[in-house]
Amino acid sequence: MKVLVTGAAGFIGSHFAEELSHNGYQVIGIDNLSPYYASELKQINVSDIETAGVHFIKADLVDDLFAILPRDFDYIFHFAAQPGISESTSYKDYERNNIVATKNLLNWTLHASKKCKLFVYISTSSVYGLQATVSEDAIPNPASYYGKSKLIAEQLIMDAHDRDQLAACSIRLFSVYGPRERPEKLYTKLIKAIIEEKPFPLYKNSNTHERSFTYVKDIVKGLMQVIVHHKRCNGEIINLGCESVNTTGDGIALIEKIIGKKACIMDVPKRPGDQLKTAANITKAKKILSFIPETSLEQGLRAQVLWYKNKFC
Repeated sequence: MKVLVTGAAGFIGSHFAEELSHNGYQVIGIDNLSPYYASELKQINVSDIETAGVHFIKADLVDDLFAILPRDFDYIFHFAAQPGISESTSYKDYERNNIVATKNLLNWTLHASKKCKLFVYISTSSVYGLQATVSEDAIPNPASYYGKSKLIAEQLIMDAHDRDQLAACSIRLFSVYGPRERPEKLYTKLIKAIIEEKPFPLYKNSNTHERSFTYVKDIVKGLMQVIVHHKRCNGEIINLGCESVNTTGDGIALIEKIIGKKACIMDVPKRPGDQLKTAANITKAKKILSFIPETSLEQGLRAQVLWYKNKFC
């Protein structure tokens, strides 16, 4: 079985590409190694996935994919995106990297991988808006450029399915963390600040924000089940996350406990569009994928601290 993984040098995509390869799939990973954050981490990820047997291609999804990619994939998992809700990222960046890139990939798929068993779009709980606590049937109400652009891209894919052009599904992920987490995300940034004894910038009042923090390996297990149940997933939108809810403050306290040092918290202005609460409703994921997250927040954070120390200390 041949699988294409876009965003294969990124946080979640790299873990999934590795797992596929370890399970005997022929995996081609593509990533443009965007300068959104320091390339050092992505280069480490590339080295790790290539060691695992993934064939990596450095290329941009807005380019001519017919000249870049082989044809006839059995499955396509589309992780690549302009992430986050940084004020320094313009809407043009979200439009280019989330909407235009997805449209180009979709066009290529319809012509070059006509027998694809399932196109899996990796979406986000951000499409729900400031309160992501509902089922997949709820009307999306994104509150950020990131959420809006991801929703538009999701709709492009699901519209192709509705027109009988493509077997497809969308997986909406909730607050994923763990080894390889991006450097501007909560836990990697916090671990770095504590170890280097530097101030940790915390968005005002965000310590009370509630999250379905979901360990990356649990997400990967869920995505592997999408392949197993690809016929049942066709046409579906599925939430994937942990039902347990913790505050950002809970996570900070656990990292301090694991490292054995207190963080030097520095309050900074809150971010527009930052979600106030995520609580993953995974009733559908349980039914279709038999998905049950198994990793506690403390277990996952211990693994993330160990990864950071092994790679950067």
